Amino acid sequence: MRVLIGRLHRYLGLATALFLAVAGLTGSALAFYHELDEWLNPGLFRVAAGGQATPPLALAERIERDDPRLFVTWVPLDHQAGHSLELGVAPRADPASGTPHALGYDQLFVDPASGAVLGERQWGACCLERPHLMPFLYSVHYSLHLPGNWGIWLMGIVGLVWVFDCFFGLYLTLPARRRGGVATAETGDDDLMTVGTNDRTFWRRWRSSWRIKRDAGAWRINFDLHRAGGLWCWGLLLMLAVSSVSFNLHEEVFEPVVNAISPLTPSPFDTREERAAENMLEPTIPLATMVATANERARRRGWSEAASGIFYNPLYGIYGVRFGRDHEPGLGNEWLYFDGASGEPLGAHLPGEGSAGDIFHRLQYPLHSGQILGLPGRILICVTGLAVATLSITGVMIWCRKRRALTVRSGRRARTGAAVPLME
Repeated sequence: MRVLIGRLHRYLGLATALFLAVAGLTGSALAFYHELDEWLNPGLFRVAAGGQATPPLALAERIERDDPRLFVTWVPLDHQAGHSLELGVAPRADPASGTPHALGYDQLFVDPASGAVLGERQWGACCLERPHLMPFLYSVHYSLHLPGNWGIWLMGIVGLVWVFDCFFGLYLTLPARRRGGVATAETGDDDLMTVGTNDRTFWRRWRSSWRIKRDAGAWRINFDLHRAGGLWCWGLLLMLAVSSVSFNLHEEVFEPVVNAISPLTPSPFDTREERAAENMLEPTIPLATMVATANERARRRGWSEAASGIFYNPLYGIYGVRFGRDHEPGLGNEWLYFDGASGEPLGAHLPGEGSAGDIFHRLQYPLHSGQILGLPGRILICVTGLAVATLSITGVMIWCRKRRALTVRSGRRARTGAAVPLME
């Protein structure tokens, strides 16, 4: 059994190493997405202090009035002094052709005092220019920036393999069974192995798997980094793997599995079919009206805070209104959803409420991003992302060294006529 698990761990690790290294490195940067984006693009995010700021909803109305080719899809209502107002936009249909206008961007950065447009960008556009770098890394992180759903499915499969490989790797760190007091992990002769004499012996032997022998050679340090690093980060690695599956294979894997254990409450988006980009639904109810409606319903629910942001999804025709501060530590924000044509309420997103499946589902993003613990959580995710890349690289190095050793042994045995075993 140990030999089989070892082979599975080796080859699954090799198959996913490059993808996990990319995901780990980009994820480390994304833990501080907003700070890095602002640092790279001060001309988009920073404005001179002073001056009377226009209310965000009034500014959004002005943008739509000045450019009839677009409508606003996102407005943050908790604007911070000294920062620009970041608006999401989408194209209206051209009356002449019936197809959406070609804007070339879906984000606008506006000076809240003067109303001047500071810049625009298409989120996720390639590649490494400062305005596009952080959104591009985000796109690479979850889809490798591949078109359509191919990249999303690929990284979802990688995440699913990673879930199983976490358990394979954990098993291989456990002390090998012994025969006559001699470990036989390398022989793979499970039929001749017996369990250790007592728990104290087991824990004493397993303790070495958690250590890195810094005074050893480079090969041993590399091996210890891979084994001990995986052990110390194991819980975080499994959490990242599971949450990756929840994002990329939500309908295909995550939702059916969770539903089988605890029913998930359908969201408003689950009950509607996604429209094609060229057939988007334009909103018929003004943003300000929806915010006022949402605030009134929030008061009925006993919520003390006013709305802090509003979005409109033209592919589903749904408004979403956020309550609470952006990137607030904890389980996330409360949301109320409304029909974009009638204004009728469609449901709510309430962290910490619902079935066990609902709570587990809503935990995935706060855990994956580290937001659940605030700044310490984001630092932890940043470090864990670097650990993922390190484990991928050290795993490949271990395989390469064993491969070279096997090649040398094969050459020697070929010269002597001895049989050449398969690489374990």
